[in-house]
Amino acid sequence: MDRPTDATTELLERLVGIDSTSLRSNLGVLDAAEDALAGTGAVVERVASDADDRAGLLVRIGPDVDGGVVLSGHTDCVPVEGQPWTSDPFAMVERDGTFVGRGTTDMKGFLAAALAHAAPAAAAAQLARPLWLLLTWDEEVGTVGAGPMTDALVARTRPAACVVGEPTLLRPVTAHKGVRSFRVVVAGRDGHSSRPHLAASALVAAARLVAHVDDVAAEHRVAAADPSFDPPYTTFNVATLASGQAINIVPRRAEITMEYRPVPADDGWDLGDALHDWGEQHLVPGLQAVDPRAGIAWERGTWVPALTPQDDDPAEALVRRLTGFEGPAGTVPFGTDGGWHQRAGIPTVVCGPGDIDQAHQPDEWIAIPQLAACERFLTDLVADLQA
Repeated sequence: MDRPTDATTELLERLVGIDSTSLRSNLGVLDAAEDALAGTGAVVERVASDADDRAGLLVRIGPDVDGGVVLSGHTDCVPVEGQPWTSDPFAMVERDGTFVGRGTTDMKGFLAAALAHAAPAAAAAQLARPLWLLLTWDEEVGTVGAGPMTDALVARTRPAACVVGEPTLLRPVTAHKGVRSFRVVVAGRDGHSSRPHLAASALVAAARLVAHVDDVAAEHRVAAADPSFDPPYTTFNVATLASGQAINIVPRRAEITMEYRPVPADDGWDLGDALHDWGEQHLVPGLQAVDPRAGIAWERGTWVPALTPQDDDPAEALVRRLTGFEGPAGTVPFGTDGGWHQRAGIPTVVCGPGDIDQAHQPDEWIAIPQLAACERFLTDLVADLQA
């Protein structure tokens, strides 16, 4: 069986053993990364976040010139609570040609190969252009660290390409959907249920808004805006609706959380703004007829920019040249840090080891030959940077 080097395997085992699940500290992962880079001569910089227990890592190996290539990865992974694991999620085990453990495929396998294999190889080579490593925080809860890390990167260099190492079976992905989320609070007027005409039910107004969101979602399903995606349209999800105190009280408050995941053509806040405007037109007047203080407050939440395919994309061309992949570039319905990199003007492609079908699952695993193939890809990338 084709296997990765011991250095990559050992670092992956260490990374899996660090519980960096969402909203926990990722500093242990950064410590492991810095240990792996010791002795390489890499220029290593921690980039602070708004939280004391999370940060990003920006690494340069090679000359301080523009035109390098960035390997981008996130350091967090999703929680394990409630999942039927058959082994300790944070103790990597080898099983039937795979490495099993939380984060093996999403995406500590890529990080281990980049840090333990690509970085030392780049340090030993005479690079004409630099190799950059960019490690972000809290990607799984909304690509939180990607924007600040991208800002830090472009303040120092203008890369020629960026490879986001999310699991794609090492095939190029050039487009993904975005994410826009909202928290919506409806304020009405409470009252006794025997006299509902004197009250303004926030719950009823919220239910009408939810029904309208579902109608808009149906319109987008019919439109099928982008057949390259599965599903081929912008999707909507009303995640929660909370309201009410007792059976004999008309609710004065309701709270909704919702999101939509736009295809690149729909990417932006416009759809959310249209939902807001519909509520102002169709719901707020009725609420304020009872109480002028009533209304609907909208709070923007998660923002994950879509990744949009580009003509003559140098990042896609790089991955095709190094992997020999000749098929059509892929699309994925989930978001990545890549949209932030592209928004900053960096040509970006998603390509990494493992299969997304194993991500976020109990007994998450990565096929061992995939890690070995990733190492070969990174070896060829280092050689390309010498030209």
